Amino acid sequence: MLGKTRRPEMSAVLADYVKRIGRSCPIEVTEVRDGEAALKKLEADRAATVLLLDAGGKAHDSAAFAKWLGEQRDRGTREIIFVCGEADGFPEGLRERVKQKISLSAMTYSHELARVMLAEQIYRAFAILSGSPYPK
Repeated sequence: MLGKTRRPEMSAVLADYVKRIGRSCPIEVTEVRDGEAALKKLEADRAATVLLLDAGGKAHDSAAFAKWLGEQRDRGTREIIFVCGEADGFPEGLRERVKQKISLSAMTYSHELARVMLAEQIYRAFAILSGSPYPK
């Protein structure tokens, strides 16, 4: 995540979903100062599947996202990195480095809310894959 999540209520909700996701798979949230720091981190982890949250990215409904996540798991993908921007968006170098882009919605959300929404969708995807009643 580029930048910090400053609003305590957003941090609390994000932390709750991260804890829930942690029951299904290992998860780590890393906040970096800017796009340069994000690029350095990505260069150090070349084997990971990396996706950029971008309004122009591919949109999935929750079931399709869960299916994609399950396919990644079944193929043996060991690490997926979702790159969430800050209020000013992404620097061009990061856009060039990360080819896969996904969209949470055609609408625009604050970067802090988008982080929470991504975490909720990841949690929902694992719930769908496990047959949990949560997504109902």
